[in-house]
Amino acid sequence: MAGDGEILEVVIDHPRLDAAAAPSLRQELASRFEHRPERVILDLSNVQFIDSTGLGVLVSMLKQMGTKGRIVIVGASPAVQRLLHITRLDSLFVQCDSMSAAHDALA
Repeated sequence: MAGDGEILEVVIDHPRLDAAAAPSLRQELASRFEHRPERVILDLSNVQFIDSTGLGVLVSMLKQMGTKGRIVIVGASPAVQRLLHITRLDSLFVQCDSMSAAHDALA
């Protein structure tokens, strides 16, 4: 169970996290977050675009995890990194270049 200290790894396969993709992504993640994991690695390698709705899904994930929840983002494109920086969400989500670095960040 992810809530018992394991790290949950989630690969986002949607190229765009926007108003069109957000409802299905939110539903998909709800089942993965059923056990309230405290540590999540979110692989955004396939994501090229995020809008405010997509950011809302990410923030919602973090809120679902509770006060001890931590999310590390791996593989964010330059555009996604820029958006996280502009919105100051880079202070909530640690960004890493590789899965091994993400695991180290959550150790």
